[in-house]
Amino acid sequence: MIKNSISRFIKTLLLLFAVAKAISGFAADTDIDIDRQGQGSRLIPIALNGFSGEVDRVLRFDLEVAGFKWVTGDDAQYVVSGRNDASVTGQLQDRINKSVLLSKAYTGGTLRVQAHAFADDIVLALTGRKGIAQTKIAFRIETSGVSEIHMADYDGGSLKQLTSDRSIVAAPCWVPERRLLLYTSYMKGNPDIYSHDLGSGDRRIVARYSGLNTSAAVSPDGRKVAMILSKNGSPDIYVADIDGGNLKQLTFTKEDESSPCWSPDGQTLCCASRQRGRAELYLVPAAGGAMKRLNTIGVGTATEPDWSPDGKTILFTTTTGGFTICAVSARGGNAEILVAGEDPSWAPNSRTAIFTRRTSGRRVLSLLDVPTKQVKTITQISGSCSQASWAR
Repeated sequence: MIKNSISRFIKTLLLLFAVAKAISGFAADTDIDIDRQGQGSRLIPIALNGFSGEVDRVLRFDLEVAGFKWVTGDDAQYVVSGRNDASVTGQLQDRINKSVLLSKAYTGGTLRVQAHAFADDIVLALTGRKGIAQTKIAFRIETSGVSEIHMADYDGGSLKQLTSDRSIVAAPCWVPERRLLLYTSYMKGNPDIYSHDLGSGDRRIVARYSGLNTSAAVSPDGRKVAMILSKNGSPDIYVADIDGGNLKQLTFTKEDESSPCWSPDGQTLCCASRQRGRAELYLVPAAGGAMKRLNTIGVGTATEPDWSPDGKTILFTTTTGGFTICAVSARGGNAEILVAGEDPSWAPNSRTAIFTRRTSGRRVLSLLDVPTKQVKTITQISGSCSQASWAR
C-alpha cells in the first residue's frame, strides 16, 4: 500500500512538472517576437561629421528612424564622416574597435538620393538588414472634405499627387514589386476599388458591386487581392485574382469584417471582426475555412491589423482610451502597447512602421522604430494625411 502511494505521488509530481513545462512553453510561444537584429531595443550612439545642408538633414533623419541616436565625441560607438560637394562621399568607422566598416563615393541622382543610399549602406553594414531610406509610401491627403491619393519617398520627399477625383478616396495598397496601386474611390458615387498603373496613369475597375467595395489588400506574390464587399448584406471578406476575377467569399458573418491583411506565405488573412460585439482580430484561411480568433491579451478592441513581412508580428490599433498602436505575436498572446496613433503599416524591414497621429486638428504621418519605440514625424507633407501604405 505504501509502495503504491509513493508510486502515485511520483506520478502526480511528474504530471505537475509536465503541465508546468507546457504552460511555460505556451507563455514563451505567445510572447511578442519582434526581431531585434543588430543592436536590438537599445538606441545606437553614433556621431556625424563633415556633411552640410540637405545631406546632413537626410542622414540624421534616416538613421534616427533606423534606431540610432546622435551623440558627440567619446559617447559615440560609430562615427559617420565625409563630405558633400558635387556628390556624397562617406565613411563609417567603429570607434571602439578602430576599424573602417564602410567607405564609398556615391554618384548619380541628386545629393538627397545619394544621402539615402549612404544611409541604407550604413544600416546594412551595422545590422545585416537592408535599409528603407529609398522606399516609397502611398497615402491620402484630405483638404476641405475632399481627399486624393498621393505617393512620396518614405520621408515625405518627392511628393506626387496620383488622383484628381475631387471626392473621397481611401485605403491605398501596393502590388508587390510592380508600379501598381489599388485603392477605393467614390468618384462615381459609390465606394469602388480601382487599380492604378503608376507608369501610364491607367485606371481599371477591380470591384464595383452594389454597396461597399473597399480595403483592398494584395497577396505577397501579387496575384490575389482580398477586400471587403457588402454585396450580400453585411461587409465580408472576399478574395479574387488581382484583376477582380474569380471572386470567392471567405467570411459569412452577420457582423462586419474590416481591414484584411496577408501572412507573408499567402496562406492566411488577418482581419478585424465584431462577431463577439467588440472589434477583435481573427485569422482566416485564404483558401476558405473557419475563422479563428487571435488573442490580444491586455487590450480591449483590436482593428486595422498589419502582418510583418518576416511573419512574426502583427501591428494593430486599439481604441481603448484613445487610438493606440499595439503589437502582438502572429500566434497571439500578450499585446504590447507601442505608441499613440492608428492605422499602422510595416516597412519591408519588419522593424519600422508608418502610422497616423492626430495633432492640432489634423492627421500627420509618423515613423516608428518598433524595438526602441522612437518616433519621427514626417514634416515635409502639408495637409491632413492618413492611411499610409508602405511599398514592399
